[in-house]
Amino acid sequence: MRQNPERRARTFRLIAVLSLALGLALPATPSFAQAAGQVHVKIVKAGLLVGGGVGSGTLVYRGKTYPFRITGLSFGITAGATVGRLDGWASDIREVGDFAGTYSSVGGGFALLGGVNGVHLRNEKGVTIVLQGPKAGLELAANISQVSISLR
Repeated sequence: MRQNPERRARTFRLIAVLSLALGLALPATPSFAQAAGQVHVKIVKAGLLVGGGVGSGTLVYRGKTYPFRITGLSFGITAGATVGRLDGWASDIREVGDFAGTYSSVGGGFALLGGVNGVHLRNEKGVTIVLQGPKAGLELAANISQVSISLR
């Protein structure tokens, strides 16, 4: 028995509409969404009331490595000097240029010869960086920090 051509066309249109609706309901793939990158940082900090730090690092984003420079100031209770190596992730990156900018955080820490450092930063473009790692030196800190990252 042959199927009616009009019924076949209606069935095809229904399948096409359902496929389109299903495609729109699924979440975006990473190529269309914001992506995350792996971050490695080495930083030296020192201060008494007002602290400062400088360092360098790399961002691995979508298979490419981008070196960057980091500088920062902290205001609050700061005393001591440390050297740290931090590793973590940067998220909500739309394009690599969004990673550069001014980040802010509120935090604190303590190190007596050695310790663990952790920081959660966010910039004006919505990029969030979460880092942690060991630090060496002597430091007592409870402060507000501003960090600037510039890609090389």
